Amino acid sequence: MMSLKELNIPVKIRLDGISLPGVLTIPENATGIVIFSHGSGSSRFSPRNNYVARILNEEGLATLLFDLLTEEEDRNYENRFNIDLLTLRLIDVTQWIQAYSKTENLPIGYFGASTGSASALKAAAFYDKDVKAVVSRGGRPDLAILQLQKVTAPTLLLVGGWDQEVIILNEKAYQKLECHKKLEIIPEASHLFQEPGKLKEVARHTANWFIKWL
Repeated sequence: MMSLKELNIPVKIRLDGISLPGVLTIPENATGIVIFSHGSGSSRFSPRNNYVARILNEEGLATLLFDLLTEEEDRNYENRFNIDLLTLRLIDVTQWIQAYSKTENLPIGYFGASTGSASALKAAAFYDKDVKAVVSRGGRPDLAILQLQKVTAPTLLLVGGWDQEVIILNEKAYQKLECHKKLEIIPEASHLFQEPGKLKEVARHTANWFIKWL
């Protein structure tokens, strides 16, 4: 476990006339940065994503949690499932990270949850080797099925063992991926990994993956 001396920076990412709030955390001597793409109806305040981010920070990885939609946009329920819109936001925010002085030299990874996994994989396909790794938690990578063959970043798919429908969808997506890949099924865990110790397992697998590839 690395030093917890770090910078916590509230940010406003301005894109095309809108402003997306986020929290950028940069540990001392950070070795990479993980950008979070949350799922439908979630936000930068997601307790599960914040838990995972904290574990990554402890391992010396910077994190960015941000809102992919403005408050007004989020009121339109359909926007939460507009994967193309969410992907464009993630691409634009990645460009912001690449230009920001404190993060411009850090290798980039994506952590996607639920529908956010699809936007993470589509953005990874867009960026090719500029994105070094992707992790999906209880995700819907199948929603990016047409772009999966273009993903070159090593990709880890994490699914709860009791989340049968999502396991099937992840297996379908896994077959389409041609990059270095792994499908990890967390036993006795449901979709949100609410069972005791299961989110900790998710965080451990996630940290190990990003440490290896970033």
